[in-house]
Amino acid sequence: MSRIAVTKDAEQIIDTLRAKYGELMFHQSGGCCDGSAPMCFEVGELMLNETDVKLGEIHGCEFYMSRDQFEYWKHTHLTLDVVPGRGASFSLEIPMGVRFIIKSRLLQPHEVGS
Repeated sequence: MSRIAVTKDAEQIIDTLRAKYGELMFHQSGGCCDGSAPMCFEVGELMLNETDVKLGEIHGCEFYMSRDQFEYWKHTHLTLDVVPGRGASFSLEIPMGVRFIIKSRLLQPHEVGS
């Protein structure tokens, strides 16, 4: 079962960023500057460890979040989208005048399994 999806608009921004920076990855921040926001980094720029959970891949990019945060979100399906505006994070899209956001919904019983 996939826990993460991406919109076409977000894919276009990812393509633009990949052309400029190379391979990318995402990490769902657990709070701080932008609250809880998805952040895009060049692969290798953010050091992952055993406390990070890989949710899946979107548009060729691995997507992670901390294990503690995953415990809160484990019953949700996430979709990465993009909106106009400037976030207050270190994510690569910020200078473009857009920011990635997460839309969530509860997983359906058939998605979770019994």
